[in-house]
Amino acid sequence: MDDWTVTVNGRSRSLHDVAPHTSALDWLRAQGLTGAKEGCAEGECGACSVLLATPDGADGTAWTAVNSCLVPAAALDGQEVVTAEGLGTPESMHPVQAALAAAGGSQCGYCTPGFACSMAAEFYRAGRATGGADASTDDAAPTDDAVAFDLHALAGNLCRCTGYRPIRDAAEGLGVPDADDPLAERRSHPAPAVVATSLEAGGARFVRPASLDDALARLADEPDATVIAGSTDWGVEVNLRGRRAPLTVAIDRLPELRAFAVDDAGIELGAALTLSEVGRLLDGRAPLLDDLLPQFASPLIRNRATLGGNLGTASPIGDAAPALLALEARLVLVAADGEREVDLAEYFTGYRTTVRRPGELIRAVRIPLPLAPLTGFHKVAKRRYDDISSVAVAFALDVGADGVVASARIGLGGVAATPIRARATEAVLVGRRWDLDTVRDAASVLGSEGTPMSDHRASAEYRALMLNRSLLKLYRSARPEEVVPA
Repeated sequence: MDDWTVTVNGRSRSLHDVAPHTSALDWLRAQGLTGAKEGCAEGECGACSVLLATPDGADGTAWTAVNSCLVPAAALDGQEVVTAEGLGTPESMHPVQAALAAAGGSQCGYCTPGFACSMAAEFYRAGRATGGADASTDDAAPTDDAVAFDLHALAGNLCRCTGYRPIRDAAEGLGVPDADDPLAERRSHPAPAVVATSLEAGGARFVRPASLDDALARLADEPDATVIAGSTDWGVEVNLRGRRAPLTVAIDRLPELRAFAVDDAGIELGAALTLSEVGRLLDGRAPLLDDLLPQFASPLIRNRATLGGNLGTASPIGDAAPALLALEARLVLVAADGEREVDLAEYFTGYRTTVRRPGELIRAVRIPLPLAPLTGFHKVAKRRYDDISSVAVAFALDVGADGVVASARIGLGGVAATPIRARATEAVLVGRRWDLDTVRDAASVLGSEGTPMSDHRASAEYRALMLNRSLLKLYRSARPEEVVPA
């Protein structure tokens, strides 16, 4: 019999007889670990947050917070998880738990375990500033020598009743892990290796292939299989729409899909790199993506979501596509019979349809260099963070020393059945001086690009107005030295 197991809070637990559609949250709660809760079942509230041991890129381990409601339990085969119960006990609370209690950061307590796990991920983050305050003491209020805490780490966690000030006070008062902290010490050892998995239960199968060749061979034989990477879309389909795929194939840890390279010609991003990994690896090399990533859902989502998944679903409101269109990205598509490269601008063929053939995967995204010096990403949504775009606009412009626009690339999302290039607006800009008259002329054209519709997020008229205003916003926000080289 195959041995499918997960290490949870230091104890090995069997995955035997777990159905492929069972989420990690449901499985953990069935194990008696009921700290993690289901709030939204779509990755917006963070009540289900747990810690997952992931590679840190340097032969060590990073404790990464993820939404357990979106992760298939079967995808955890051979992996290591820590829940809120594994952080501490009522008799010996973890510093994060003690800080939340001392600051009054918990009221009904429903969301608290999720906050504790997201906070713990930041507590253990490598590179966090050192020194000062000890949040394990009774005084968890922020102090002058408190260790820096990135509050955006909690952006995917929602609280209905406590209010965020005491939670913020608890976070900002945290110190550094003690020298004998077992979870801190665990970081110096490699994360669990990925294991090939083939699990069948309830009339459905879950497969994690051992290699890309294995994955492509299986997809050639069964092209209707559901392919998942970060599973942030899969979880919503399963939880809210009751989808039960006969075969699910996980490709998120295939090394061939996780490449990262930079040379004189361009940047290559493996399709299965998470968005959080993309941001760390780029390290400022692509300012337009630096603008995009903090506005893409929440850290909990970015810790799992991938560029390949975002482009693979072909949603007209996916935030990655407009930015990549502005960067003139190309996709490397691979199948059992070889690979090919396509321009992203020619990839989308209709609503949620693409040129990708049955059995074909996105292997990598290629961004040519050099990048345009003037870029911007504008996302219009009801909330600034963790929301779906009503309109997304990405700009990449090159303005010559003479003040004339040498090239312009504009990507749009939310205004047509597919993400599109604003080619008419680009044509108005190129060859003209980058001044207010040109921008106003181009903005009037940009407002008419695409075929925006009215829905519950925005009216067609509002979308057109936001397009018009976005170019003016870019012009007014850019510093002169960013626009025209000295």
